[in-house]
Amino acid sequence: MNETLACHETEEARWEAVRTRDPAADGRFVYAVRTTGVYCRPSSQARLPRRENVEFFDSAEDAEAAGYRASRRARADRTSAAAERAALVARACRLIEAAETPPRLEELAAGVGMSPFHFHRLFRAEMGLTPRAYGSACRARRLREELSASGASITEAIYDAGFNSNSRFYEASDRLLGMRARDYRAGGAGMAIRFAVGECSLGAILVAQSQRGICAIMLGGEPDVLVRDLQDQFPRARFIGGDDAFERQVAEIVGFIEAPAMGLRLPLDVQGTAFQERVWRALREIPPGTTVSYAEIAGRIGAPRAVRAVARACGANRIAVAIPCHRVVRRDGDPGGYRWGVERKRELLRREEPA
Repeated sequence: MNETLACHETEEARWEAVRTRDPAADGRFVYAVRTTGVYCRPSSQARLPRRENVEFFDSAEDAEAAGYRASRRARADRTSAAAERAALVARACRLIEAAETPPRLEELAAGVGMSPFHFHRLFRAEMGLTPRAYGSACRARRLREELSASGASITEAIYDAGFNSNSRFYEASDRLLGMRARDYRAGGAGMAIRFAVGECSLGAILVAQSQRGICAIMLGGEPDVLVRDLQDQFPRARFIGGDDAFERQVAEIVGFIEAPAMGLRLPLDVQGTAFQERVWRALREIPPGTTVSYAEIAGRIGAPRAVRAVARACGANRIAVAIPCHRVVRRDGDPGGYRWGVERKRELLRREEPA
């Protein structure tokens, strides 16, 4: 099987697949015809073009970037092809989730009948992250579930989550949990989270800071709701009212909301999945006064098909304004959704408009 897949890497082999209309090559490349300006999948029943008029691309996106358009048959095939890709990636996800330890890339690719190169490319395009990152996210979720269970010890939870040694886990524990395992199990017990609630022109604002930096900037209408939301994240953390130094930081954040051009330079404690953190890093690169679409963000992080996942990551952002998810809009310019209300999003964008 692998020899068959590998043979599609050369142009000669790709042309042979087109000439014989080989369905096994579908999804591995497309061919484009210079004289007609269209591209097709290898098994297309369209009239066979002359070899000198054909060029090959690894994906339909690459062909379209070169100026080709999909043939009528290719457009009709897209829905079924997309369903096939989604089913294949879903099967790979189940393999990752069921494995006691993260499977190797070669094992996953063989399990779904693809070469490692094409499987890795397809998985990342569909999911927005690599198989390895997805495996890490699964282990992190499993670890959180094991630590939340009352019976297992921390050592048992570590091994049950797929870590084959304590040292491997503790190298990654702070990144996976945002704290030590014993602190996570205790619901944040022993953690000190400093917070303050105030008012700004957009309503109530809550700012919270862990030992590593600002971990929440929340906007809303009712201060009590914001406080409960924070407490739900760390039910046993020790919450401390803001002192004068922290109040100055809160004032700086409020000032930034009122006048975005002044900028904001505070350390952030960003905790999310591998994919969410990639999205949030991309958001922080959007300059004030500029908007981009969810599709553009998906393209910037190398996951052009993960538009919905990008939207979910924006919705999961708890650090308003500092991670500017309000600068992401729909392709048609409509603001779309916003965790703290669309009207607040519109107002933030209005304040960032060039004078």
